[in-house]
Amino acid sequence: MDTKVWMYLAYLAISIGLTVWVARALSRNGLVFLEEVFADERLARAVNSLLVVGFYLLNLGYVTVAMKHPDPVGSTAQAMEELSLKIGLVLLVLGALHFFNVFALGRYRRGRLRQYATHPPVAPVGRLPMPPAPRDAHPAGARPVGPYPMGAQPTAGPHPAAPHPAAPHPAGPGAGTGPAGGPPAR
Repeated sequence: MDTKVWMYLAYLAISIGLTVWVARALSRNGLVFLEEVFADERLARAVNSLLVVGFYLLNLGYVTVAMKHPDPVGSTAQAMEELSLKIGLVLLVLGALHFFNVFALGRYRRGRLRQYATHPPVAPVGRLPMPPAPRDAHPAGARPVGPYPMGAQPTAGPHPAAPHPAAPHPAGPGAGTGPAGGPPAR
């Protein structure tokens, strides 16, 4: 047989073997990832099977298209060089397909998790000062009606006990808030 025929046979054997090995490894180990992405075991298995079939079709299609070598192969060294180039391209295609799948599934997973994420409520920016209630303003057992104690009504100016809004807080900046200026610690 011609050296070129041996090169083709070696190329097909190595490329098909690599394709089957990578597809099985990705199918077995990728199923865990797909179950987490889709949160449904039945759907994950179906998508895994479809990805394996697509992987075989794309890669074996590339292997057969890239098999042709128009120039004559004169020596074994030339055959080995051409064989290594062709197998290297097959490995690059396998890697590109794998990373494309992981990238696409990762984006889908992030989008799904973003849909289910709950947003925390907005933290309070500050507190309004409360006017002190006079001790003897209402008899024992009586409760004031409304936002102000009995007899106390809002005045036109600021409350005498409340500091001016532009005045610094007596305890210093950030007083009444939790760590790093956040909401008060409970």
